[in-house]
Amino acid sequence: MSNIIEFRDVCFTLRGHSILRNVSFSVRRGETLVLLGRSGSGKTTILKLINALLRPTSGDVLVDGRSTSDWNLIDLRRQVGYVIQEVGLFPHYTVGRNVGLLPTLESWPPERVENRVRELLDLVGMNAETFSTRFPRELSGGQRQRVGVARALSVDPPVLLLDEPFGALDPITRAEVRREFRELQQRVQKTMIFVTHDVHEAFHLATCIGLVKEGRLLALVTPPEFRNLKDPEARAFVESLD
Repeated sequence: MSNIIEFRDVCFTLRGHSILRNVSFSVRRGETLVLLGRSGSGKTTILKLINALLRPTSGDVLVDGRSTSDWNLIDLRRQVGYVIQEVGLFPHYTVGRNVGLLPTLESWPPERVENRVRELLDLVGMNAETFSTRFPRELSGGQRQRVGVARALSVDPPVLLLDEPFGALDPITRAEVRREFRELQQRVQKTMIFVTHDVHEAFHLATCIGLVKEGRLLALVTPPEFRNLKDPEARAFVESLD
């Protein structure tokens, strides 16, 4: 299975402060990599380097075998869906218009856009007849998050980046959406890179866990292997499972 994301000795410095230091890893097609770490560890910076919201200070980030510096930014971001904790839905657009925004910008025919909106809302468990004409303010937090995932999938990108997408949800809704997301993973078969500081989330969703601390990638292992790591940071996360 080929790699679709690759970091080669990547460093990122901001205003003289080292955010990432010598980060190297690869993600194979269809994998779900969960970047696990405390707040401020550098996880979100890694995501933003993938879709070129940030550029590495040194080293190289490759998407589908090409350096992000060689990609046209519009073409790159067509390959990479992005879901954030705050969802970022346009409040004055209906749900249908939010989900159909990128296909519309891609000049899809209206009928194809409408069909895609219906397909995606059904995929995330929201009846299109009921929800497509509603506005974000009329939705619950969990529903808004589902719409955010649907929008990120709208032009069928091979890679999906998720930055603590369930962090603002209450515990019960978070558990429900997490279960639904696990089912969605199995259906859409995308490469996903998921940022969290919730170790339960990491074990529930990951095919591979990357442990990040103070700008360094300490380990890149499967969930069962993570439990056996001797690193103190890994042990602290495992002990928090009890």
